Amino acid sequence: MTSPCCNATAHGPLRVGILGGGVAGATVALRLADLGIDSLLLEASDGLVKGPPICHLHAGGNLYREISDDQCLALLRQSIASVRAYPHCINRRPTVVAVPVTDAGDPNALLPRLALLAEEYRRLVAQDPANRVLGEPEDYYRCYDREQFEALARSPLPERAQRPDDWLVPLAQRLDPDRLKFPLVLVQEYGWSLFRMAATATLALTASPHCELRLNTKATGLAPVEGGWRINSRGPAGERLDEVDFLVNACGFRTGLVDDMAGYRRQRLVEYKAAYLARWPVPGQWPEVIFHGERGTPDGMAQLTPYPGGLFQLHGMTDAITLFKDGLVASGADSAQPRLPEHYRRQIDQGWQAEDVDARTRGAIAHLARLLPAFAGAEPAGQPLFGAQQIPGSDPKLRAADVSFEGSHYARVEIVKASSALTAADRIVGKLAELGWLGQPAANRPPALSPTLAITADQDPAKVEATAVHLARQRGYPRELAENGW
Repeated sequence: MTSPCCNATAHGPLRVGILGGGVAGATVALRLADLGIDSLLLEASDGLVKGPPICHLHAGGNLYREISDDQCLALLRQSIASVRAYPHCINRRPTVVAVPVTDAGDPNALLPRLALLAEEYRRLVAQDPANRVLGEPEDYYRCYDREQFEALARSPLPERAQRPDDWLVPLAQRLDPDRLKFPLVLVQEYGWSLFRMAATATLALTASPHCELRLNTKATGLAPVEGGWRINSRGPAGERLDEVDFLVNACGFRTGLVDDMAGYRRQRLVEYKAAYLARWPVPGQWPEVIFHGERGTPDGMAQLTPYPGGLFQLHGMTDAITLFKDGLVASGADSAQPRLPEHYRRQIDQGWQAEDVDARTRGAIAHLARLLPAFAGAEPAGQPLFGAQQIPGSDPKLRAADVSFEGSHYARVEIVKASSALTAADRIVGKLAELGWLGQPAANRPPALSPTLAITADQDPAKVEATAVHLARQRGYPRELAENGW
């Protein structure tokens, strides 16, 4: 573990307050604990790392044709760092990116960006061999023309995928090539287990002497004090009053509520989303499959994410599936917090009605079956993964975002993708160094930080998985979402 030279303020040991124990807040707490910096982490729910559906690493942002090359490169770098920080949370299977004939896009238009990403990955591995977490750089992506795809359809189904071609076989045997434009692309964008992330954070922070974790605890008031902040909170022990030297607002889609309490204004969007679970007991090891499509139309992007035991997570970028009518809202002049319609807030707090679960899940199944007809035989397999995500600013296409600061003692973490969380944590450490709280030898010099965290790397993978399975069951989800079947 890397320790700072010093972590003291004029009032004693440095103490960082973190509001929110989602991916962002938990990752900040893990980074600080790994450095020996004390934190107070308050989470309003009964567990860490809940919220919007997370299933994908986004190591290059290849799901999103509309975002800039710079955002894709940022997502690649952040994803590599995230794999190193959360080594037991990755489902190591590739993603197939396909363009249906119903879509106006040209699959060849994807190739210059993929070449750019592969070159950046090659550079990062040359810079530090520990960055080789997405396979070999020369295998970052591979293209398949129609002839190759049809040949794979005639191949025997491998018992276990060991080569890139093996991952295409189950898809080629069930997908009509007349429905696709070629080439298809196989890219090393892996899966990410939300429940193994929750288990990693829970085990590490509960055991760390540097993190005071309070669940079921909500901040009720904030006040600036000399050199920091005073936090009023309410939890199982009643009303509490704490003082911290630095405050991190990591409250996810409710970040604006904390900005309001702190007296700050911030333009942001909030978007309500959901993904669905279906059981489709087919043989073979499946890749994730992305069928491109225009967002918000009946032919919107379709995403099929595999888990063990024939369980699949489904996204469909239409208002009837993953997106919601009036589910994207902006903050106004009187508050930094965008206000979702009441029925969406009620779903977030109280869960879904059974008829809504069934209708939307069957709609998602039908959306995939347009392109993969055999998938029509899938059946709903549980409650959706749902929640709201924040998007700083006013651009709903923004995907790479991390942290912003107010003054010297306040940071807000505003990630859109989970892979941005470690970047945000490291920028917060850099801010603490600039303030002279880490005893750096030169003024304004942030410490050199490795993406690898001893606090997570040293965990027993079997214990992480067992804890993740327990959390999945406790939260009402199938255990396969927590299992590592790759």
